[in-house]
Amino acid sequence: MKTDRLFFIDAVRAFAIVMMMQGHFVDTLLAPEYRDMGSSIFQVWSYFRGITAPTFFTISGIVFTYLLMKSKKKGLAPERIRKGLMRGLLLIAIGYGLRVPIWDWLTGTFNNSFLIVDVLHCIGLSIIITVGIYYLTFKKSLIFSILMLVLGISIFIMEPWYRDLDTSGIPLVFANYLTQSKGSVFTIIPWLGYMSIGAFIASLFYRYFGREKFKPIIVSAFIIVGTVLIYNSSYLLMKLYYWSDILLFKQVAYYNYLFIRLGNVLILLGIFFALERFLKNQLIFKIGQKTLSIYIIHFVLIYGSLTGFGLSILLSKSLNPYQATIGAVFFVIIVCLISLYGIKTNAFIYKKLRGFFKRS
Repeated sequence: MKTDRLFFIDAVRAFAIVMMMQGHFVDTLLAPEYRDMGSSIFQVWSYFRGITAPTFFTISGIVFTYLLMKSKKKGLAPERIRKGLMRGLLLIAIGYGLRVPIWDWLTGTFNNSFLIVDVLHCIGLSIIITVGIYYLTFKKSLIFSILMLVLGISIFIMEPWYRDLDTSGIPLVFANYLTQSKGSVFTIIPWLGYMSIGAFIASLFYRYFGREKFKPIIVSAFIIVGTVLIYNSSYLLMKLYYWSDILLFKQVAYYNYLFIRLGNVLILLGIFFALERFLKNQLIFKIGQKTLSIYIIHFVLIYGSLTGFGLSILLSKSLNPYQATIGAVFFVIIVCLISLYGIKTNAFIYKKLRGFFKRS
């Protein structure tokens, strides 16, 4: 039976969440003396850790937008838009909730640490922004696709303008979405850029998935464009600078991590899509579907969120490479088992929120 489900996306999501878990585990617990960039093993680990977040944001954009666009064909767009807004708000709420210092508050100690913005906040806000753009261009899906591509590229190119953005005078709750100077781990820019590129990719799959030769064409495009971005994007940006005399292109070329990471993501997508028929595994599917619960569980176990006690406190930067490697493997397995078989995730919350929106 033919299906329009993108099975390879679940595999990429599973890969990204596993890489995120092991990356956080090793980064939090590996002793400083073993963090040697002269070591080829540590270099490879650092490189792959660096592409995890771009992959996660891009995949989130693909998954959400693909479902959003499919809902229009089925006549369910208003419901999907409401669910998208609900999902975005829920992710932001969970992001804040995970950083609430309950024990500090109970002892009368209050600070602004819970206002720090992390990955869930940015994905949630990006979903809300994507929903807004989709709603405004509802009758013109091609315009939506072009806008998302232009938005993503523009965010990457304008990076030097907001790299050291002055947010003085902006309330902290909003400033944390724009700058890391107050402790935020992620900010809406540039990460909205990856979500936007993901939305554009989703529009390609929505339009052409299932057509003859689409798969070899898109796989080739992923690999070729990804390779160009990794090895030639800085050169091309400098060419644009020489041609236009616009300093911004030169500034981006000299600190060109966003386009290079996007290239890594595209190659990863190409490889996984090419190997899709080998990846239709029920365990991979389940892990790819449980990324939110896995993220929450791993966050609590490592950083002591909500409990005030985690591995970061018990074993902070004390493990050697062998201990960190073995520990990371067991940590990934344990978190996945808890998520897959130990808890009901957020299904109950979604059900209640959907009922609320239907009554509204």
